[in-house]
Amino acid sequence: MLPLKNALQDHDLIVLRVIGEWWELDLTGSNKAACVKELAKVLPQLDLADEIGALAPEEAAALQALLANGGRLPVATFVRQFGDVRMMGPAALERDEPWYEPENAAEAIWYKGLLYKGFAEVDGVPKEYFYLPNELMAQFPAPVQETAVSPKTSTPSPKSTAVAALPPAPPPSDITAAATTDAVDDMTTLLALAQRGQLHEGQAKALRPYLYHPNLSRLAMLTTIGLEMGLLRETAEGYRPARTAVEWLQKSREAQLRALVEGWRTSAWNELRHTPHLVCEGSGWQNDPTAARAALLEVLTPSETWFATADVLAHIKQTNPDFQRPNGNYDTWYIRDEEMGDYVTGFENWAAVEGRLLAFLVQGPLHWLGLTDLSNSLYRLTPRAVAWLTHQPIRDNDVAVPILVHPDATMLVPFNADRYQRFQVARIAEPLPVEVGKPFGYRLTPRSLAEAHAQGINAERVVEFLQKVSTRPLPPSTKRAIERWASNGTEARIEQGVILRVKEPEILEKLRQHAKTRPFLGESIGDLAAIVPTSHWPELCAQAAQLGLLLEVEM
Repeated sequence: MLPLKNALQDHDLIVLRVIGEWWELDLTGSNKAACVKELAKVLPQLDLADEIGALAPEEAAALQALLANGGRLPVATFVRQFGDVRMMGPAALERDEPWYEPENAAEAIWYKGLLYKGFAEVDGVPKEYFYLPNELMAQFPAPVQETAVSPKTSTPSPKSTAVAALPPAPPPSDITAAATTDAVDDMTTLLALAQRGQLHEGQAKALRPYLYHPNLSRLAMLTTIGLEMGLLRETAEGYRPARTAVEWLQKSREAQLRALVEGWRTSAWNELRHTPHLVCEGSGWQNDPTAARAALLEVLTPSETWFATADVLAHIKQTNPDFQRPNGNYDTWYIRDEEMGDYVTGFENWAAVEGRLLAFLVQGPLHWLGLTDLSNSLYRLTPRAVAWLTHQPIRDNDVAVPILVHPDATMLVPFNADRYQRFQVARIAEPLPVEVGKPFGYRLTPRSLAEAHAQGINAERVVEFLQKVSTRPLPPSTKRAIERWASNGTEARIEQGVILRVKEPEILEKLRQHAKTRPFLGESIGDLAAIVPTSHWPELCAQAAQLGLLLEVEM
């Protein structure tokens, strides 16, 4: 911050005299420059470490907070715990003499010359701070232990150092949500869908049937991580797999999950804008999502013990409340409570914003990535979470199992099958909706074989691949179906539609001949019925009514 001389020049002469009187200096006269010069000479010579010990406890705590944070704290952060300084002109100062009865610790040390206010530029934006000048800070080479107002904004990182001693919670009678590794499987699914050209922005709901976990925020997180890790790339036609995806797909399950965890740790994906019960509005403000992760990871005890989420929140509120608002200002973000509709501003709403965000981190991303078991308001770190936090190597325990190919041209890919092989299966077959607890299902179809052929995968290679991954000869019917498609192409098709039945052949003929109804009719089924595409029947009813024919709808 500023040198002491510059800091003193911002004071009125009467304040300089008050500071001098406290330190037993005679600063009479009206020469402000002389007063500044004398104070700038004397104050650095004081034994401030000893002087702090003689201050009132709340005054000493205020200085300790400054020292623990490099000599400065945002005004809003400092004021919240130690109070503000009433700024007065010379006349008001002479009349009220606030140094005799300071309203708080901030005013008390202000008039002792141990606290100053100024601006500093952070990320190109000027912010107001309370600070200690350079000469006073120089007396304290070692930072004092951090206090309750210490803002941390470091990048989150696994750790092996000591952490907060949170009280353990009694083990629950049951686990309501055990950690899984299915983030690996859903990322594999996303890569497979991207390979088929079926992964697009804004079409998340259509992917739900093929994912283990239908949560749209989880899907957004995995998609963002996939892009940032270089597994996915964005094209004009949607997302496509990148070449580096193959390397990830060939790793062990635990190595794949560790890579996703590391990707999340530094990701720009913003949990605050996905926190349940909060609605973030406007684009004129932004938060740093890595700051919230840093604050949480900093206090997680690396052990497989149950803890209460509420205890984690209380500890962070006490020790690092401004983790995502380092300037201490709680009034500039536009965040509404989804249920009440009110904006949640001010530090009094810390639990409604910061508290909910931290709880979401525990119960959302950490759980989705296999790092926490949950039981209502309790959580427990999994062994892989403890290993990650303490920099332990990955324990690989994969046992590859073969893929099952059935006579009806369907394939079952077990949960613990090779993910790269499942990705390859998805290149030649269409996925079936996921059923939790059951293998992934795929079906060979003329369309899927045609798409594979377009990628340079002919029928012979399809047969060779399926025999290899199933470790046995293909069912004759499946092999015959593949070879028949290679020779004849699509020979039969199943379509969805509505059947129109009429009483007399003349009625169907009339509908076919009229310009208003003809476009909505499909193939005829004999003289008394025709297929109507599903999307066309409402318009067919409307146009037929204009011809004087009412259609009975039974669906």
